[in-house]
Amino acid sequence: MRIDSSFVQGKMKDKMVGIAKNVEKIGRDDPRRIVHSAKVGVALTLNSLFYYYNPLYEGFGQYGIWALLTVMAVFEFTVGATLSKGLNRASATLLAAAMGVGAKYLGDLSGDKAEPVVLGILVYILAAILSFTRFFPGIKTKYDYGVVIFILTFSMVAVSGYRTEQIIQFAHQRLSTVAIGGVTCLLISVLVCPAWAGEDLQDLIAANIENLGKSLEGFGSAYFRVLEGEGGGMEAFLQDYKSAFNSKATEDSLAVFAWWEFGHGKFTFGHPWEEYLKVGGLTRECASHLQALSSYFNTTDDDEATLLTFKSKIEEPCTRMCFQSTHALKAISLTIKTMEHPSPAIQDHLRNSRAAINDLKVLIRSSSLSTELLFQIIPCAAVTSILIHIVDCVDKISKSVEDLSEKAGFKKPKEKSPSPAPEEQQEPPQQQLLHSGTIRPVSEENKVEVVAITIDYTHHQNYVE
Repeated sequence: MRIDSSFVQGKMKDKMVGIAKNVEKIGRDDPRRIVHSAKVGVALTLNSLFYYYNPLYEGFGQYGIWALLTVMAVFEFTVGATLSKGLNRASATLLAAAMGVGAKYLGDLSGDKAEPVVLGILVYILAAILSFTRFFPGIKTKYDYGVVIFILTFSMVAVSGYRTEQIIQFAHQRLSTVAIGGVTCLLISVLVCPAWAGEDLQDLIAANIENLGKSLEGFGSAYFRVLEGEGGGMEAFLQDYKSAFNSKATEDSLAVFAWWEFGHGKFTFGHPWEEYLKVGGLTRECASHLQALSSYFNTTDDDEATLLTFKSKIEEPCTRMCFQSTHALKAISLTIKTMEHPSPAIQDHLRNSRAAINDLKVLIRSSSLSTELLFQIIPCAAVTSILIHIVDCVDKISKSVEDLSEKAGFKKPKEKSPSPAPEEQQEPPQQQLLHSGTIRPVSEENKVEVVAITIDYTHHQNYVE
């Protein structure tokens, strides 16, 4: 079977173009990745002098390779991750080398025949105990790498000491090359375009909260346009919130790495990184309610007139809830980004959201529907209940950020004359709600009982009184 060379060349060309575009996208998304790659190259080049420069090679010999291995094992993208691995590796190597030398001398005291037995027992005991400690959550989170390096170094020093009398020199050279490689990584990571894990964590939390606001923004008007048959592409309003679901693992790892970082910029020593994780958890709780809203996008009903009637009654307070909660989320995100105390405008937006909820309750209680019509408007009523839960979640996020600002020492903003944002000035005027409801007469022939609707906003359930 003959293969067309032009076809193969075309496939190869398309593949290479795809790889080039992917590389360009990765670099454009975060230019620090390009800088990090260059920093790793510099660190490896400097430590390769153990082989290229004769005086260094004569002093360390083949052990110089450990400096290169340390660079590849320790150098990470953020300063916190590099510090975590570097300090774990250095302390574990120092302690394990010392204990390995002690194990060798203890074996020597036991005699030639008992020495391998003593060394084997010591290696077994330490390896078994330390391997078990890796299951402890605190050890697993912050010191797991150091425990692994301790087991490796102790075993190498203790076992190799059985066949060589230069155990002190072996331990010294290994410790020295590891220290040189680790210090090189730390200096380059901190001094050359540092990428701080704490800053990345803060930016990630703030971005997720802002994305919640983007998803909620315009939801009210878009939802009602869909019910009226005017909407299109409404799902676009609810795509940004998904970033909160996908960032939990990243938030956890960044918080651990930030714990290792020393004070820098606005971040003091002992910064409350765990508070950021609490805010992140509440953000995901709010995102889950936004995901629940997406299931009502394409809800249809056979009796469109009934649905439109009920929809027209709740449209104004629902859109007001969305509007006010959106601006509250954006203000909360700005608070985290600027590290300033929460603006009073956040509470103003939340109070306006609560007022919209109260108006919505008045509207629903003043409406009367038959049992048959009640079940037709349940999807629309469920949307209102979810929106109320979103307001509750925004309130929780606001309180959590207030706690964060107190513990982290966010600075207080300067007094400014109040001036409403342009977007807030465009908010539609509130309507008188009590007269918006109408009571429809029930036909005597149908003999249908008239009921009033009461919604339990806590459990998303509907009851008939």
